[in-house]
Amino acid sequence: MLSRGDAIAALTAAGQPYELVNANVHGHVRRVFRNAPASLREQWLATAAHGDRPYLIYEDEVITYAEAHRQVNSLASWLSENGVGKGDRVAIGMRNYPEFALAFWAVESIGAIVVSLNAWWITEEMRYAFGDSGATVAIVDGERLERLPASMRAECGIRLVVVAKGDAVDGAVPWSDVVARADARLPEVDIAPDDDSTIFYTSGTTGFPKGAIGTHRNYVTNTWNARFSTALAARMAGSDTVPAGPPPAVSLSTFPFFHIAGLCGMINQTAFGGTIVNQFKWDAGEALRLIEKHRVSQIGGVPTVVRSLLEHPDRDRHDISSLTSIGQGGAPPSPDTILRIGKDFAGKVSPGNGYGLTETTAGCIAIAGPAYLARPESSGLPVVGTDVKIADDDGNELARGQIGEVWVSGPNNVRGYWNKPEATAKAFVGEWFRTGDAGYMDDEGYVYVVDRIKDMVLRGGENVYCVEVESAMFEHDAVKDCAVIGLPHEKLGEEVAAVVVPSDGYGAHSEDDLLAHLKSRLAPFKVPSKVFWQVTELPRNATGKVLKKDLRDQYAQ
Repeated sequence: MLSRGDAIAALTAAGQPYELVNANVHGHVRRVFRNAPASLREQWLATAAHGDRPYLIYEDEVITYAEAHRQVNSLASWLSENGVGKGDRVAIGMRNYPEFALAFWAVESIGAIVVSLNAWWITEEMRYAFGDSGATVAIVDGERLERLPASMRAECGIRLVVVAKGDAVDGAVPWSDVVARADARLPEVDIAPDDDSTIFYTSGTTGFPKGAIGTHRNYVTNTWNARFSTALAARMAGSDTVPAGPPPAVSLSTFPFFHIAGLCGMINQTAFGGTIVNQFKWDAGEALRLIEKHRVSQIGGVPTVVRSLLEHPDRDRHDISSLTSIGQGGAPPSPDTILRIGKDFAGKVSPGNGYGLTETTAGCIAIAGPAYLARPESSGLPVVGTDVKIADDDGNELARGQIGEVWVSGPNNVRGYWNKPEATAKAFVGEWFRTGDAGYMDDEGYVYVVDRIKDMVLRGGENVYCVEVESAMFEHDAVKDCAVIGLPHEKLGEEVAAVVVPSDGYGAHSEDDLLAHLKSRLAPFKVPSKVFWQVTELPRNATGKVLKKDLRDQYAQ
C-alpha cells in the first residue's frame, strides 16, 4: 500500500489526470490542476450529459439536469439581451430554492459576477451590499423583494429585479417569464480562470462587512480538490484505477447557498451529477423523512444541525440506512459528536470535517473516515496544492505543537476584498492569507484549530481557548448547547464564563456536577468561574456561528 505522500506524487505527476503545474495567479506562483476546466461555465456545460437525472428537489418539485440547462440558457439569454455582460454584478438573494442554483449558473455562464445576499439581511444591510458592489440587477424571492422598496432600488441604481417563489410586484419580472424560452442558447463569452466570479460578504462582527472576491479558478479548484480526494483514497487502497470523481450522490443541503460552504457544496454536487434535496428551513424531523423518501446518502451542516439530527426522538422510526457520509463545518464540532457517528452507524457512515473560510473558498483543510475517528479534535490535512503554516505575528513559522495563527496559501485563496485595499493588504500578506484563527500542527501535519483569536480569553496572562473548554463541556449530559466567553475581571483582566443551554431534566442544579467534570478534564485556570444557564437558544448568525459578542454584551451586565 502506498503512503499518502507517494500516492499524491503518483497522481499529480506529469501526464496524469490530476497533474499539478505551476501557474502565475494574481502575481503569485500556485500549484494548479493542469486538466481542470477554465471556468464555471465550462464546468456547468459538462453537466448537460446527465440529461434526465434528477438535479434539484424541493417539496414536490423535481428539476432534471436537462430542464435545468433549458432554464439556465433562457435566463442567461434574457440577462444578456437586457444589457448584462462580463464583469457586471448580479445580486442573488433567496432561500435554498432551486431557482438560486439556476440563477447562479446563468450569471456565471455569461461572465457576470454573482453578489451573494445573506437571506437574513434587513433592508439597510442590502442597501450597503448594492452600494458597495455596484450590482444593478437582482434575482430574489418574494421575502427578499419585500426588503427592496422602490425608493432604495432607485437610490442604488437597481434597474432589473427578477422574483421567484413570490409575487412580481413593484415592477419585478416573474421568474416564469425569463425562463420561458425553450430554444435559447448561452451567449458566447470568453472567461479566464482568474476572472472574478462572486462577491461574498463576510460576517464581520464590527463595522461593515467585506466583500471577498472569488474567481472561477477558486471554485473549480474546490471541485477538483474533491475529485482528487476520491482518487487519492482509491490509490491508497491499492487501486490502479484513477476515478474521475466521486459517484453521483443524493445530498440533503442544510448550509444556505448564500454561504460559501453551501455554494461550494452545490457546485460540487452539480459537477458530480448529484441530486440536491432542499428544505424551506432546517427541520430535523422533516430531514429524517426526506432522507428516507429520497434515499439521501450525504448530509452536512453546522454542528448544531448534525446534533439535532442525531438526537431527534424520531430518528429510529425512519430508515436512514442510505446515509454514507455526515459532514460538519462552519463551526468547530464537538469530538463526542464525531465519535457518536462512528458508534451509532457501526462504521457504515463516514464522518467528515473541513476547515475553511470565505477567503479560502470553503474547505482548504479536510479530514474524514477512520483518520477523523482517530483524531476527532483535528481539522485534518491541507488539500493538495495548498500550504498551511502556523505563524507568529510577523509571519514566522512556529515549531510543531506550538499555537499560533493559521496562514493559508493556495489557488483557493480569493484575490482580495472588493473596494477595500487596506483590508486586503492587512489580511493577504504576499502569497499568504491570515485566517485570524489560532491553531497548531502535530508531527504528522494534522491541523488543530483551537479558537478565533479574537474570541480567546486572556485570564491573568494565560490563554484560554474556548473551543477546548466547549469540547469538554459537550461531553457532559447536562449540556445541550454551550458557548464559552471572556468577561471583564478587575484583577485578572478577563475571567472564563460559560453560557449553557441545558438538556431536558438538567439546569442550574447540575452546575456542581458539571464543574466537577470540567475540573477532571481541564487545568484549573480554564474552568469557568461563572456559569449562566438559559432556556432560550444561543444567538447565531445565518451560518450557525454563535454570536459571542452578543453574549459578552448580555452577560457583562
